[in-house]
Amino acid sequence: MADLKITLIKSIAHREPRQRVIAKSLGLGRVHSSVVRPDNAATRGIIFKIAHLVTVEEVK
Repeated sequence: MADLKITLIKSIAHREPRQRVIAKSLGLGRVHSSVVRPDNAATRGIIFKIAHLVTVEEVK
């Protein structure tokens, strides 16, 4: 399976507390910070919750 590169493109300040917690749990603290996570159902579900704040790229 491939991995996903998740980049925070919008600030998590002034967002719902649940969205802030999700971003922090992924390891995204600041705008333009990126993490690489495995492409699985759990990761996709988390991304879906904050899709308006992040961009996702497939990394091989």
